[in-house]
Amino acid sequence: MIEVVDINCDLGEAFGHWRLSDADDTRLMELISSANIAAGFHAGDPTLMDATVRLATQCGVGIGAHPGYRDLQGFGRRKIDGADDEIVNDIVYQIGALREFARRHGAHLQHVKPHGALYIELGTNEQLSRSFIKLMRTVAPTAFVFCMGISMTYRVAVEAGQPVIREFYADRDYDRSGAIVFTRHGKKLDPQAVAEKVVRACRTGKVRTVDGDDIDVEFESICFHSDTPGAVEIGSAMRAALIANGIRIAPVSELAAKTSTNDKTSEQAPQ
Repeated sequence: MIEVVDINCDLGEAFGHWRLSDADDTRLMELISSANIAAGFHAGDPTLMDATVRLATQCGVGIGAHPGYRDLQGFGRRKIDGADDEIVNDIVYQIGALREFARRHGAHLQHVKPHGALYIELGTNEQLSRSFIKLMRTVAPTAFVFCMGISMTYRVAVEAGQPVIREFYADRDYDRSGAIVFTRHGKKLDPQAVAEKVVRACRTGKVRTVDGDDIDVEFESICFHSDTPGAVEIGSAMRAALIANGIRIAPVSELAAKTSTNDKTSEQAPQ
């Protein structure tokens, strides 16, 4: 059973006067422990990035860069073909921009979570995943990579020694392979049903697929999306259910620090 878990959500997903969802980022920030902040290519602009980082810092929420394909019109949910170097350089640009806003507010970059179609492509494309993780080992070797446990991204990150966090998707369906069922538009969900799904996954390590089968899931962070209808209600129900079941919520940087401290204590303990 999982006793401590991170909750992450994609935030700052607007551009100028345009907003993807009606969810209040301020309210969502109060419900999570890690924020994936849009870094300008699928959503986000400098003023919004600054405001979202400042809000995360005020709320004690871990700050993550959320780089995507250069696709404002399609919200980064369309695959864009390009050379690996071109795609990786776009990621460098976005990580750098978000990290400087974090530095401005006295914070650090906790993690990087690719967005949308880029996240999915990295999960299956070994060559691109290796290029991405090689980049991370150079520009952000202590930042966590957020991905799914079944993904190529996870395998390559572990091999390379990059800190990595596996995700469980609260507001997405799973298929028998353990992959999420891709959707461009999130449907209205029952917040209590989502909360029960999350608690069950934490307590048993199981999730029910769209085919009605139970499969095993391993994760350290729970993700839900700000553009899922009723996101605030989903986040509220999920957080309340986790706490009611004795599961503490904390940023992954805090969990990793405690794990590291415990490991060192064990190493130093007399035999």
